[in-house]
Amino acid sequence: MPGLVLPSYYLYHQSPVKIVETPDGGARVWRVAIDTGGWQAKNDLFTEIVFDVGGDVFRRTPEDFVQEVERFRAHYLEGEGPVFALYETVQAIRDTAKAEGRQLTPREQALIRGIRQRSFVMFEEQLRAAGDPGADPDIARGA
Repeated sequence: MPGLVLPSYYLYHQSPVKIVETPDGGARVWRVAIDTGGWQAKNDLFTEIVFDVGGDVFRRTPEDFVQEVERFRAHYLEGEGPVFALYETVQAIRDTAKAEGRQLTPREQALIRGIRQRSFVMFEEQLRAAGDPGADPDIARGA
């Protein structure tokens, strides 16, 4: 499709979605699964996302996409292990600021961004090791 640069990243009805190029030059749509945090092929959403048919589609930079994915996963998933410990750390920082009746400081915001970038890579590497074809930890490595 002329003008479409891949990969491209979106929020679609508050759910992270990415469109990536396939080996044959086509495109594949991946959406984060709310129950596993893995990637579901959702090619039926291509037209709606690319042409913003529904009006609830927001393009994201790779950096912001990583943040959105990790915000989404931390909100919907529960578990144990290093990734979930990072999610709890982010929540503790946010809870402290809220309890103190203040906004996050620039330092706290930067800390959260760094933690989410790290948790994204860790989660994506686990997905890749488990055979998830949509996993791509390199998005955050370049972010």
